[in-house]
Amino acid sequence: MTTALHLARPDHIEALLPLVAAFHSQEAIAQDEETRRAAILPLLEGSPLGAVYLIGPTRAPIGYIIVTFGWSVEFGGMDAFVDELFVRPAVRGRGIATEVLSTLPVALGQAGVRAIHLEVDQNNAAAQKLYTRSGFRPRPRYMLMTRKL
Repeated sequence: MTTALHLARPDHIEALLPLVAAFHSQEAIAQDEETRRAAILPLLEGSPLGAVYLIGPTRAPIGYIIVTFGWSVEFGGMDAFVDELFVRPAVRGRGIATEVLSTLPVALGQAGVRAIHLEVDQNNAAAQKLYTRSGFRPRPRYMLMTRKL
């Protein structure tokens, strides 16, 4: 099984949407398919604000990772946010997410990204362990805050 990352294109939407729906179900994210499709399609069409990578073969991906881009004066330039990372439950525990989280930062760094951020559920010890193993650390004094518009 390959964990190769492939930049997703518009023609991958039908393979991608069931994976995103599975992640949203797992994480109790309430979103209808129309909204989900509208949120993902611009990234597949080349929006400079983010990218979607399929994990594994493009015809039958085993997961995906969505990365969005911003700018941080504190970190000295472009930064990225892992918005979603999902690996099919049947293939978890094989080091796939670990490999993705070691491969993607190299590519993003070569593209000028200075820092990568992510959000993790405070009660998800397995995900926290994965992210810590992959070099992510909590930022002392900071917590993510959101204002939904």
